[in-house]
Amino acid sequence: MRTGRTGVTHVKFDMGSTTLSDLGRNTVGSSTDLGTLIRMLIQAAEPLEGKFNGSGKVAFDSFKTRADEITAALNGSLSAILEGQGGMDTAFATGDTEQQDNAQRNMGAANFDAARFGAR
Repeated sequence: MRTGRTGVTHVKFDMGSTTLSDLGRNTVGSSTDLGTLIRMLIQAAEPLEGKFNGSGKVAFDSFKTRADEITAALNGSLSAILEGQGGMDTAFATGDTEQQDNAQRNMGAANFDAARFGAR
């Protein structure tokens, strides 16, 4: 990262060809882990049941009864993230292939002999 003369910070972005697909695989695992962690949290909170009063009890009971709904909502959000990552991965791969194809096509059409210096 560097700051230019205008005070604007420039960030160099360099990404490997498998970065997004690797990220997608890791996110899939996170989705499974998230549901497990929520269930573990509820089990860990079992000893506290009955020790809350008033709004604390209402919030605790609501969380406990809505745990599956909360897990589904979080997993749905992660699923949308995965879909976005998949789309970005496809776009990057397509762009990479197109860039290579364009470079090869342009090199094939270039007249390198015309660029030589010296006697012909």
